[in-house]
Amino acid sequence: MKIIIHNHGAVLASDFTEISTERLERLSRFSVPIERIDVDVRHESNPHFGKNSHRVILTTHGSGPLIRAEGEGFNDLAAFDEAAEAMELQLRKKHERSKDVDRTTLRKLRIFSR
Repeated sequence: MKIIIHNHGAVLASDFTEISTERLERLSRFSVPIERIDVDVRHESNPHFGKNSHRVILTTHGSGPLIRAEGEGFNDLAAFDEAAEAMELQLRKKHERSKDVDRTTLRKLRIFSR
């Protein structure tokens, strides 16, 4: 999985790339095919935004579904955590839906086994 980080209007924290790469690589445990994840980090200098001045947008690309998650926070890591949780929830839902569920009951199995 390739992770591309785009920075718009702010200097990222020194450990942001390490933390984000580590957290996004853990998403491969879901069997959803993802080739690339784009991480867009935006900073609003307008004081009106206050605690939500940092915004992170995660977008997946690949043969699997297109998934987009957003997060806002007081710094780039808090916004990234919110977006990563949203993406993890969406991937978990896709993974659960893709499971093959066998709906045969024990009663039916006993009838056919006689």
